[in-house]
Amino acid sequence: KGLPLKWSDSKNVVWKIKLPGRGHSTPTIVGNRIYLATAEVGKQVQSVLCLEKGTGKLIWTTAVHKGRFVQGGNKRKSNASSTVVCDGERLYVSFPNDKKIVTSALSLAGTLLWQRAVTSYKIHQGFGTSPMVYKDVVVAKADSKGGGAISGLNKKTGAVIWKHSRPKLPNYTTPVMVTAHGKLQMVFAGGELITSLDPLTGKKHWEINGSTQECVTTCVTDGRRIFVSGGWPKNHTLAIEADGSGKVAWQNTARVYVPSMLVKDGHLYATMDAGFAVCWNAATGAERWKERLGGPFFASPVLAGNRIYATNLKGQTFVFEANPKAFKLLATNQLGEEVYPSPVISGNRLYLRVATKKGGRMEYLYCIGK
Repeated sequence: KGLPLKWSDSKNVVWKIKLPGRGHSTPTIVGNRIYLATAEVGKQVQSVLCLEKGTGKLIWTTAVHKGRFVQGGNKRKSNASSTVVCDGERLYVSFPNDKKIVTSALSLAGTLLWQRAVTSYKIHQGFGTSPMVYKDVVVAKADSKGGGAISGLNKKTGAVIWKHSRPKLPNYTTPVMVTAHGKLQMVFAGGELITSLDPLTGKKHWEINGSTQECVTTCVTDGRRIFVSGGWPKNHTLAIEADGSGKVAWQNTARVYVPSMLVKDGHLYATMDAGFAVCWNAATGAERWKERLGGPFFASPVLAGNRIYATNLKGQTFVFEANPKAFKLLATNQLGEEVYPSPVISGNRLYLRVATKKGGRMEYLYCIGK
């Protein structure tokens, strides 16, 4: 309720701080701290930063890797696109480095505790998969044309508990825990598969052929179905029963390749890459409405109460209602000139990592509030 509807560079800014380097890592907020990853190409350093939530003041910086950046890939990629994950005791982050994907654990004070190479890595577009923590296991995944792996690591030591090889296809999704069909399961898509695992043992609950080769989005659920989407070699959005039957509830050819979707009250909301907002009936796939916002979109939309906040590449954040009956735009706000990370909402404030381009590209983290 207290979250601002409107903001700009000069309106409803609580604080802003300049960030070193470049990263598409979305800020992670835990208690009164903010954690994010960044990469300085000139210095050849991949780092984790810790900021004070109330002021944006830098508390610490830890260099996780020096040198050996992975060369090539899409011109839009960053060398720090994985989001930092926190379990309240440690931080976990994955970086592409030295032709491998390496997952690292840090203490909350910024001390590097352990590092584990997940798999060798052949860059195609870039790397953006984040670790996932469940109980005493941190799950690290990396897919590429040269093959890949998904591993369950002991979160205290980094020791490998289980490991599966993955198809030799590029793919960018992050596994997520969902409760669907009464079962808590870890699901992810891509590599022409949709997979459900037990993160503690690596045992497959089920795995089916489906989706596309390259996916980016994180799966969401309505408690029965999981919703997946992909964008290469075809555009494909899919609702599948999460009971292992492989039963497809519905599918379409909408391109929701990069931004993840949202579920609320029996409806699925998406911002399509090309700049449309769309609402589908989650059970049937029937389109309720579709409206042009203006794109392209890389960041995922976020839900706060009955509002959806969706930020496009140009730094425009559209605020609209999560209402299946009709599309209602509440506000359009401009901040910076380029945004890849998703907005983050905590309490009555919104945090957004943006870039400006005038006089050389610079990144900032903004805290928006009344």
